Amino acid sequence: MTTDATLAGKPFTLHRFPLDQKNRSLQAWDSADEYLLDYVFEHHIDANRILIINDAFGALCCALADKHCTLVTDSFVSTLAYQHNLEVNELEHAQVEVLSSMDTYPEDIDLVVLKLPKNAGLLQSQLAKLSKLDADIPVIAAGKAKEIHTSTLKSFTHFLTEPTTSLAVKKSRLIFSKTSAKAIDSKFPVSWPLEKTDFVLSNEANVFSRDSLDIGARFFINYLPMGKKPLKVIDLGCGNGVIGLMTLAKMPNATVTFIDESAMAVHSAQQNISHNLPERVKDCRFIQNDCLTGFENEGADLILCNPPFHQANAITDHIAWQMFMQAKTALRHGGELRIIGNRHLEYDDKLKRLFGNCKTLGNNKKFTVLSATKRS
Repeated sequence: MTTDATLAGKPFTLHRFPLDQKNRSLQAWDSADEYLLDYVFEHHIDANRILIINDAFGALCCALADKHCTLVTDSFVSTLAYQHNLEVNELEHAQVEVLSSMDTYPEDIDLVVLKLPKNAGLLQSQLAKLSKLDADIPVIAAGKAKEIHTSTLKSFTHFLTEPTTSLAVKKSRLIFSKTSAKAIDSKFPVSWPLEKTDFVLSNEANVFSRDSLDIGARFFINYLPMGKKPLKVIDLGCGNGVIGLMTLAKMPNATVTFIDESAMAVHSAQQNISHNLPERVKDCRFIQNDCLTGFENEGADLILCNPPFHQANAITDHIAWQMFMQAKTALRHGGELRIIGNRHLEYDDKLKRLFGNCKTLGNNKKFTVLSATKRS
């Protein structure tokens, strides 16, 4: 389905990713995107080199494509979306450079436009990087009014100049600030000991449950495989890599591929294996990807997964469905998908429909651990 937008007086066709799922008609922009772009164009802000941070699906890149833009994103899916939306709007030759959230920001910019992330820690990490740029570069941030708190403005004050805010329009608001050249470091990555082990886990700002072991992973660890079989294992949606790390510890002959769509998650997973099991780095791969898109068919023996049930602010099961369907393709015949999920999500029904079988390995009041086998 096509979704048409008028941004800053210009017509665009914008898609939200993944494209091949039933939720593809979800709107690929919001009122904060509209407000930010209207302000930039209505005030004729003179900027030729623009740093765009957290453009979820390319709405900002498309509207500003006549400038030299640098897009910073932590999301592999956002990268795919911006590329696709430039192409469908015949803007594929626009000057857009893409940087990972782990990269250093460019210095030769005239303007920063920033979509406020849901994660306050990620915002602090991004503002800390901006604080290292030359002073007095304008920064315009946009977000839902209800998500702009006193703490949000304090973060701007700490890293940049004292911010001001706009009136709310369509439940969105703008924040105006400037770079300060304060060169303040953020607190990330944060580290903490993994309970009942000698391991210490390092977590970048945008890693899920970065401050402590999440309760789902804690329960899932009890149902990880062990033994000496040389299995090819995938930790799908790996986060900080704790599931793959514990699998390596329990299975001395296994190889593990860590996959996440977040650059910070993949980086954290790689750091955690390097620091805790350096002798096993040779048995690992670390890949930022859209689930298992493009992976070898029938190449995996075991896929471990704690699927998310939201994308940005939208609650949805399409990511889980994508993971399950691609896992079935990536598994060899006789291979296993082992997952953990909230009991109310009823993943057992989904797995039975897809694999023709599903076994419950364990459950408690909140979570259930399920196993499905790919049959011939």
